Amino acid sequence: MQSLAVRTTFSAPRAAGRVAARRSLTVRASSEPINPNIKKDVDKVVDTVFPKDLDGKPQAVYCRCWRSATFPLCNGAHVKHNQATGDNVGPLIIKASD
Repeated sequence: MQSLAVRTTFSAPRAAGRVAARRSLTVRASSEPINPNIKKDVDKVVDTVFPKDLDGKPQAVYCRCWRSATFPLCNGAHVKHNQATGDNVGPLIIKASD
């Protein structure tokens, strides 16, 4: 796995007689794809939903973790993903207008 590290240093303004505080942040971009297996035969996964697609239901819940077996609908797979990775991803919920 390749990664790209970017280091940025943040400095706080100096107060009278004090040394500036510095913090470093390292961001790594992984070559591992976010999407493990959804629609891998297309260049870009795009799903369009219209309000009429709710079919009278009060809401629809869509996957954002790319792990759902019912993609694009959420099946709760993000719970296991979050526990395994420490991530905090959750579903997109679309509610019918009142």
